[in-house]
Amino acid sequence: MTDVQQASIKDYMQALGQAARAASRRMAAADTNTKNLALLQTITAIEASRDQLLEANHRDLEAGRQKGLDAAMLDRLELTPKRLDGVIEGLRQVAALADPIGEITDLRYMPSGIQVGRMRVPLGVVGIIYESRPNVTVEAASLCLKAGNATLLRGGSEALHSNQALAACIASGLKAAGLPETAVQVLATTDRAAVGEMVAMPQYVDVIIPRGGKGLIERISREARVPVIKHLDGVCHVYIDAEADFDKAQRVAMNAKTHRYGVCNAMETLLVHFNVAEKMLLPLLEQLQARGVEVRGCARTRAIKSGVLQATEADWYAEYLAPILAIRVVDSLDEAIDHITRYGSQHTDAIVTENYTTARRFLREVDSSSVMVNASTRFADGFEYGLGAEIGISTDKFHARGPVGLEGLTSQKYVVLGDGHVRR
Repeated sequence: MTDVQQASIKDYMQALGQAARAASRRMAAADTNTKNLALLQTITAIEASRDQLLEANHRDLEAGRQKGLDAAMLDRLELTPKRLDGVIEGLRQVAALADPIGEITDLRYMPSGIQVGRMRVPLGVVGIIYESRPNVTVEAASLCLKAGNATLLRGGSEALHSNQALAACIASGLKAAGLPETAVQVLATTDRAAVGEMVAMPQYVDVIIPRGGKGLIERISREARVPVIKHLDGVCHVYIDAEADFDKAQRVAMNAKTHRYGVCNAMETLLVHFNVAEKMLLPLLEQLQARGVEVRGCARTRAIKSGVLQATEADWYAEYLAPILAIRVVDSLDEAIDHITRYGSQHTDAIVTENYTTARRFLREVDSSSVMVNASTRFADGFEYGLGAEIGISTDKFHARGPVGLEGLTSQKYVVLGDGHVRR
């Protein structure tokens, strides 16, 4: 914090940006073994610092409770021993992934005699702005590192101690591998002005990835002068079709809603075909109510079981991030798709059905970054997709879509191979 106190936020961010740009050139030239060594040495540092990391997180949690953070926010903030194990496993998986940098594809001879192909290259400097979840610090750093990028990380004020403790482990890993510690810089200030400076430094930052609430992402999208990879909402749906298997539908719906509430890939709206509505919803509503989930439903849902509140138009748009679920009974697959198209956020949507043709239509016509058949929306995650870890979820349609892993943190350039060829 000393550096921040001695200089203005603008000067501080300019200094970080300059250091990141210089580090990005060294990262782009780093070989696979060196990058993997940095990841493995980061694991060693985390293992050696478990107690300190959990203590730092405990300080953040206590401060959060005193500030009145809600249960969903505290859940995202908490760094349990199990979640720390997940962070370490993510680092191992990223180290084991094939290095995309330098890969040349589509190399072909042209009539002129030259060869033309495309080479995978780093983006450069990636700015990542996120809230609450301290494990994002390591996930983001590891993927940026493996993809040959430098990164500026700005976590939320509620996770300051956790993020700084994790940053020390990452710096230790970089140093042990002979890479610049400035390749991963975690901002030492929680001043909101630092975010404004970061997203307006195209000379130093090549892309911004915000992870957090809708307000944060809307602000970043509005103020950024560099490209942004983002998603605004996680209004995820599960549609139980007329030809759904009963047991599969029950398992998928319960897991999608109750596995974790405060995450962007949790189901927020359940759609059920009217032919199976009573059969499917009666036991499901009992399970949901037993778990303390508040259910808001349409008139046909409310007629099936008491205790269901009246859903409003706002409920169909809602990302609750809480034990609340909206349920609507629909007359057809078309009505289900129309509902998702109107109210969804193009994040993750699932269908439960045994009809192959219906499943294929759903996959083709639902325009979301992840579309699933007979599987919980909770699988929409870089770790579950085999990416090792993810930098975030993108609902944009250009460059990267869905969980953003290594490839999403790279670009391509054309390469031409000749032997003294000249154009005629």
